[in-house]
Amino acid sequence: MTDSNAATTSVVKGPLLALAGFAVFSTHDALLKSLSEYSVFQTIFFAMLFGYVPFSLARVVDSNPGSIKAVNPKLVIFRSCLMVGSLCSAFLAFSMLPMVEVYVLIFMAPIIISILAIYYLGEKVHLFRWFAILVGLLGVIIVLRPSVETLSIGHLFGFLAACSSGGAAIIARKVGSSENAATLILYPILTSIIVTGCVLPFVYKPMPLQDLGVMFLIGVFGQIGQLLILFAYRSANAAFIAPMQYSQMIWAVIFGLFFFNESIDQWVVIGSLVTIFSGVLIVWREAIVSKIQPNLNSRNSRMVSAAPAPIRESDELR
Repeated sequence: MTDSNAATTSVVKGPLLALAGFAVFSTHDALLKSLSEYSVFQTIFFAMLFGYVPFSLARVVDSNPGSIKAVNPKLVIFRSCLMVGSLCSAFLAFSMLPMVEVYVLIFMAPIIISILAIYYLGEKVHLFRWFAILVGLLGVIIVLRPSVETLSIGHLFGFLAACSSGGAAIIARKVGSSENAATLILYPILTSIIVTGCVLPFVYKPMPLQDLGVMFLIGVFGQIGQLLILFAYRSANAAFIAPMQYSQMIWAVIFGLFFFNESIDQWVVIGSLVTIFSGVLIVWREAIVSKIQPNLNSRNSRMVSAAPAPIRESDELR
């Protein structure tokens, strides 16, 4: 296969894998929203416990699994704690708000990452990216139209999910070149099981077999989605992959309308498009100008935080 054919294949294969991965994640979120009657700790405990199964199977079939021992244990554990906080916050937000509103708040993560990168990674943010950040904030304001009457605790949880996710992404950038991707997946799973398991005896509610099966699907879909996104990043440049996360807005509208009777007004649509435009600007700026793989998680578990990969010459956009 020639270099040009290989480049074309990667440009097509990578985004398709990413679209599939984010579709799986959106289904994961819809199933999660359907279980809002249970404590977030109970749902996360069983979802992560079941999610460990596909992770273990993937390790077994991997011809080169690598070590899961953390090279930077303190940072890896801190990142895992941030991811648990993001997971809990996102779960609570989904139980209280329409899916589209939650996604708009979660999609603030690229903005938060850009700001945190100034202080913790020493990155310079030029005028173009500040413009994109301000555009993204404008989109959020259009969707939420913040006031005492419209804002709720659910919006706060959505914002906390984005902040925690952004912090986890910054740490992943810092340690990604030295840590195995499996380590960055396993530690958050184990941390989630341990933390929520400690709370579970105080909040447990008996579940029918059907709901237990839904929790199993949540755990499995979460890990399948991560693997699809990982394969997508291995197949193509980040400039083609990261923007695919915004396809979740389409799924949010579909699931919201047909399964949760959620109405979408014109301002939500306009604000969502503005926020998506901002995120795409940031992603492309990093991938093309900064020449790094942007770790722009749409949520804590969304992007597998692998090591920054160099951009192949055939992938560069001129």
